[in-house]
Amino acid sequence: MKTFQGTRDIDGLKVTVDGRRLPEYYEIKQFTKWGFEWTYEGASPQQLALAILYDYLGDKDRAIALSEPFMRRVIADLDNDWTLTDEQVQRAIKDISVALGQREDRSQSAAGTAA
Repeated sequence: MKTFQGTRDIDGLKVTVDGRRLPEYYEIKQFTKWGFEWTYEGASPQQLALAILYDYLGDKDRAIALSEPFMRRVIADLDNDWTLTDEQVQRAIKDISVALGQREDRSQSAAGTAA
């Protein structure tokens, strides 16, 4: 079970997955050079969406394709400090996939295959 967490404090933003820093995965797709953000729609929140999706799915093409709707549905509505479980991520992916008419289940890749 993966747990993604984000915090905002005087030292800036911190995003982790299971206690380790979540990389931006710029090598997959770079929407911004400014890192992660949340609570609104934009390039930095979409970078966070991509990173969560890629870390969860291990499928770069699917993570890129789902990053904008995931950003709009999930990331833009997060509080300053937040936690997302893998069940919440999976539910959002399913809802988005149904809305887009795509396959509902997880990628053929095993969860957690992304480093």
